[in-house]
Amino acid sequence: MPERDQNTLRILDTGLRRAAENMAFNRALLECHQEGTSPHTLRFLQFEPCALVGFHQNVDQEISTEYCEANGIAIQRRITGGGAIYFDATQLGWELYLDKRFLGSADMGRIAERICNAAAAGIRTLGVDARFRPRNDIEVDGRKISGTGGAFDGESILYQGTLLIEFDVEDMLRILRIPAEKLSNKAIESARDRVVNLATLLDEMPSLEVVKDAIARAFAEEFAVRTAPGELLPAERSAFDRALADIDTGEWVYQRNRPATDAPMFEALHKSEGGLMRVGVALDPERRRLKQLWITGDIFVKPARTIADLEAALRDTPQAEMEDRVRAFFTARDVEMLQLTVDDFIAAIQSALAQAEVDQAAE
Repeated sequence: MPERDQNTLRILDTGLRRAAENMAFNRALLECHQEGTSPHTLRFLQFEPCALVGFHQNVDQEISTEYCEANGIAIQRRITGGGAIYFDATQLGWELYLDKRFLGSADMGRIAERICNAAAAGIRTLGVDARFRPRNDIEVDGRKISGTGGAFDGESILYQGTLLIEFDVEDMLRILRIPAEKLSNKAIESARDRVVNLATLLDEMPSLEVVKDAIARAFAEEFAVRTAPGELLPAERSAFDRALADIDTGEWVYQRNRPATDAPMFEALHKSEGGLMRVGVALDPERRRLKQLWITGDIFVKPARTIADLEAALRDTPQAEMEDRVRAFFTARDVEMLQLTVDDFIAAIQSALAQAEVDQAAE
C-alpha cells in the first residue's frame, strides 16, 4: 500500500447530487481510502430532496413511502448504520475520510468530540456561538444546528456532518413513519424549537463557499495540516461508477424489508447505547425453533453483511440454543460494533421470543 500524505487534507466538492450518487461517493471514497488509493479528504455535498434509511433499517417501517412518492422525494439506503433522515439542498453536508493514524485514536467518542469541536469552531467564525454537545451534535444556545456521526471500516473512518442552513424540520417529520395524530401543529412547532438554522441566526447569510471555507480552515487548524482543492482520481471514478450501478436500484434500497414467511412474525424493540434494534422472529411453536429471524435498526455493525449472516446462522435454531449460537457466531468473526454488544443482540431476540409467548398465550 502506498504511503499516504499525513500532512494534507484534500478538499473535494461534489455539489448538489441525487441521493444514489452521494451514497455511491460514500462507498467509492471509503473503499479507495481503505485501499490507500485516496488521500485524506474533506468532501462537501448537498442532496436533491431524499429520505435516507440506515443500512440496517427497513424502508417501509421507517419512511412514509406514499408521501415520498407523491412529493417527488427519492428514497435511498446509506452504506452506514444509523436512523432515517431527510435531506435537501437547505442543508450542507461535509464528510471526512481519514485513518486511525491521522486521528491518533480509534476511540469513536474521542474522535467525535475532536471533530465536532473543530466543526463548531469553524461555524463560530461565521458569527454564531456554536458548541459541541455530546454525544455527536453541535448546538447554538441549546438548539441543534448540526448532527454528526461516523463509522470505521478497517483502518479508515468516514465521519459525516450536516449543517442546517435554511432547513424546515416539518419536511423531515412528514417523510418519517410517524402516526398522523403526532404530527399536530403543536408537535411540529415543538420540533422546530429544538433546531436552528444558520440563516436564522445571521443578519446576512454568507455564501456557501464562505461557509465551506470556514469549516475547512477549522479542520486544517485542528489537525495541523494544509488543505488542497482536488478532483476525483481515476480509480475513485471507476469505483463510483461500480457503486452507483449497485446502489441506484430497488434491490439495494429495499434489501432489509421483511422476509417472506408463512409463519406469524413476532416483534420487539430493544434500546441500547448502540441504538434502537427491532427484532422479528417467525417460530415453529411445536418444535420450539426459530424458523426465521429478522433484525433491523439504527445500529452500526461492520462488516455490513454481519446482520444477514447472523440471521442465516440462526435459521431453524432451537430456542433453547439461541444464546449459545449467537455468542459462538460473534466469537468466530472479527466484527466492529459502535457501542453495541453481543448481549444486546441476545436481549433483543429474547424480547421478541417473550412477545411471542405473550401473544400465543392470549390466543
